[in-house]
Amino acid sequence: MKMNIRELVKQAHETGDYSQLIAQIPYANKIGVSCERFGDDVIFKLPANKLNIGNPLLPAIHGGVIGGFMELSAALYLMMFQDVPKLPKIVDFSIDYLRAGYYQDTFVECELTRQGKRVANVSIYAWQKTRNEPITTARAHFLIPEN
Repeated sequence: MKMNIRELVKQAHETGDYSQLIAQIPYANKIGVSCERFGDDVIFKLPANKLNIGNPLLPAIHGGVIGGFMELSAALYLMMFQDVPKLPKIVDFSIDYLRAGYYQDTFVECELTRQGKRVANVSIYAWQKTRNEPITTARAHFLIPEN
């Protein structure tokens, strides 16, 4: 029996395992996204993967992969914590690349900065070694689907 998204989110909250929810998104599977919950916080992880390298000389992760990972993480965050019934639609995404994302695990944290009835604004921070040295920051606006 196939579960709907709300059931998957509920089960993930109860067990702390979001892998079944993430498995429903092909791009997340392709780049290797996972996440872990620590209390009220969720940290998304993009593991080091040779297929995600954009600059083989450094080597560094492709900027588009980092951007896609951050956008996807923010959408998943909204589904997990704002009772969004399906993957929200992106309206606007603005990213600031601060330093190279080297070939190593990358982590993302999201923060809901504002939510109305139809639109949510999320701030997204990506880092590799320490949170105090982000490799990118982003702001995203999502259209919230009706229940």
